Amino acid sequence: MIILLDTSDALCKLSLVDGDSRHDYEWPAGRDLAKGLLAYLVERLNDNGMTLHDVSGLAVFKGPGSFTGLRIGITVFNTLADSLAIPIIGGQGEAWQADALAALAAGKNDQIVLPEYGSEANITQPRK
Repeated sequence: MIILLDTSDALCKLSLVDGDSRHDYEWPAGRDLAKGLLAYLVERLNDNGMTLHDVSGLAVFKGPGSFTGLRIGITVFNTLADSLAIPIIGGQGEAWQADALAALAAGKNDQIVLPEYGSEANITQPRK
């Protein structure tokens, strides 16, 4: 089972790929991404009769996109890849999913994915 994740905007996109079988999900995570992403992932795996230990590879969209969304999604996937000792691939562009699946099939492993924001981060000052 390979998991694909895109957290580049407020609509989190998650795909579970197992051979020819593919399940695509969308979750309007908004401000709940940090506290809900891992639980959402585990629930989708459970819906398909799987656990995190059934995952053989991870692919994550690395940007450009939301500074916070990319940071959260990539950090969760980097942590899972390290904890489960499985490969991780970061992708960009229109065909990032196909490219990442091909890279995983070829035995590639980025080991750690860093976000590509597309420009300098726009960090606003706190309102209070």
